[in-house]
Amino acid sequence: MPKAYVFTRNGGPEVEALVEQDVPVPGPGELLVAVRAAGVNPVDWKLRTGYIRPGSEPQPFPTVFGSEAAGVVEGLGPGVEGFTVGDEVFGNPVTGGYAEYTLLPVAVTAHKPAGLSFADAAVLPVAAATAYDGVRQLGPAPGSTLLITGAGGGVGVFAVQLARHAGVHVIAAASAAKKDFVESLGAVHVESGPGLADRVRAAAPDGVDAIFDLVGGDTLRSVAPLLADPAKLISAGGKPLAVELGGAAVARARTAAVLDEVANLVVTGVLRTHVTATFPLSGAGEALRSVENGHARGKTVLEVDA
Repeated sequence: MPKAYVFTRNGGPEVEALVEQDVPVPGPGELLVAVRAAGVNPVDWKLRTGYIRPGSEPQPFPTVFGSEAAGVVEGLGPGVEGFTVGDEVFGNPVTGGYAEYTLLPVAVTAHKPAGLSFADAAVLPVAAATAYDGVRQLGPAPGSTLLITGAGGGVGVFAVQLARHAGVHVIAAASAAKKDFVESLGAVHVESGPGLADRVRAAAPDGVDAIFDLVGGDTLRSVAPLLADPAKLISAGGKPLAVELGGAAVARARTAAVLDEVANLVVTGVLRTHVTATFPLSGAGEALRSVENGHARGKTVLEVDA
C-alpha cells in the first residue's frame, strides 16, 4: 500500500507517523496525482498543533501533512477538463502532499512547464504564490522601501526577489545566519530579534514605505510603528494582529492563473526557488523539524520515488 506522513492527533512531533493508506479516489473537479515532490511549510506543523485556517473545518485524523505538491496525473474525477492522465502538474492538495498519492483540485492546479523540475514546482503553490499575492497587494512603487520580516524563509525568499525585480529597495529582517543569503538576493540585511525597529531605522533613515510581515507576534508589533500609513502593512504570519494594527492579511488569490505566472517567472529566470534541502518521504519528520525550529534557509522539499 502507498505511504503517507500524517499526524494522528493535535500535539507535537510525537503525534507524527509514516503510515500506509489507500489510494484516494478523485471526486468531481479533482485529479489523482502520483506525488514526485512536496514542499514543507510552517503551516504544516502549525496545523498539527491545532491551528485551523480561517474558513476551514477541522480535518479527521489521521491527517496527511502538506499544502503543496507536484507530480503526475494518474486519474481524473468527474467533470475534469483540461487535464489527461500522464500530465505533469503542481498545486494545492486537498488530501495532503506528504504522500505517494494525493488529490489536487483543478481550480488550484497548473501544468508543470517542461523546464521546471518537480522539486522546484512543488515550492510554488504556497510559498511563491503567497509572495506573489502579497507583493501585488502592496503594489510598492519602484524606488520605494519595503521591509520584509522573516525574509530568509520560504515565502520571504520569493518576496525579496519579486520586490527587487519591481525596482523596490528591500530591507530584509532575518537571523544573523541568513545575512549572506538574503544579501545575495539584493536586499539589505537587518538582524531579527530584540531591537529590530532601531536597526531598521538605521538601515533606512528615510523610513519604510511598506511592510510585508511573515513572522507576526512581537516582531510585527515592534515594526508596525515604522509606517506612516498603517494600511501599507500586510501579514501572512500574524494576520489578526495585522488587522488590529491597521493593516491587512495577505489576500490570497488561490488560482491556477497565479501558479502559471509564478512558474513562468521561474522558467524565465526572474525567480529562483532556492530549494536548499531535500529529504525522502521517510525523512519527513526531520524535514519538518528543520522548518519548525526556524533553521531552514530557503525552501525544504520532500522527494517521492516514482
